[in-house]
Amino acid sequence: MSRILITGANGQLGFELRRALAALGEVFALTREQFDLADEAAMLETLDALRPQIVVNPAAYTAVDRAESESALAHAINAHAPGVLARWCAANDALLIHYSTDYIFGGAGDQAWSEEDAPEPQSVYAHSKWLGEQAVRAHTGHHLILRTSWVYGAHGNNFLKTMLRLAAERDSLNVVADQIGAPTSAALIADVTAQIISRYRLPTQKFDYGTYHLAAQGETSWHGYACHAISHAHSLGYSLQLGPAAIHAIGTADYPLPARRPTNSRLNCNKLQRAFSLTLPSWQTGVEHVIERLFHSLQTASASNTQPCPG
Repeated sequence: MSRILITGANGQLGFELRRALAALGEVFALTREQFDLADEAAMLETLDALRPQIVVNPAAYTAVDRAESESALAHAINAHAPGVLARWCAANDALLIHYSTDYIFGGAGDQAWSEEDAPEPQSVYAHSKWLGEQAVRAHTGHHLILRTSWVYGAHGNNFLKTMLRLAAERDSLNVVADQIGAPTSAALIADVTAQIISRYRLPTQKFDYGTYHLAAQGETSWHGYACHAISHAHSLGYSLQLGPAAIHAIGTADYPLPARRPTNSRLNCNKLQRAFSLTLPSWQTGVEHVIERLFHSLQTASASNTQPCPG
């Protein structure tokens, strides 16, 4: 059984990786407090103690706007730490799986980005993630870099959960409609990672290291994403103040933020699907599944609160 280290275990992707990888080996799921990517010495001490054969690194500095004023910390976690992990993996014959982002692309045009397209990061966060990719490639050939987009899940904070919360509190919302991509669930990313690791462990299978795009199929805007989510939540019986008709489309210029976002976040995932014999689901499927999980949790909590006290 493989010894697998997961960083950022309490993040939305780390949380799903703990579930998906549990059956694949001895899993060490470490939180930020247990494995701080901004502390190189502590990282190396932990790696030397645990001796993982596979390092899975979903941990990252993801506060996109705050990174504009916390550049040093963003670069320490997103750019420098992946290189530290890569050097250790190279020296210890371990596989490194590292996650990156659609934000490394400039965002022009309307074609889906391939792995061969030239990055053009537009923000501190995006630049730090691009440098992290380069550090991984520079220090170990035994790596997988999985670029993904618009990640959300039932655990942690994300756009989907924010929309559901606001729809329960307000009678209208304004949501950006000129940024296009594919909402991708943390559960999907984790499940694909598990399939890749299972293939890696088969000695008879050719294993293709390198960079891959991993996102749900199809495309939408943040506005389209919000409308679909609220429509499905209504169909389940969510208690909401508004419906899709009250979600108004606005432009990026109408909602200025410190960090620039790419308008085109489409990712071409054909390479991943061919290499690992995968068929990725539509973005709508994942969104609906997470909403159903959240609704089930609400119902369970409500039923627990209304049960009479024993005795």
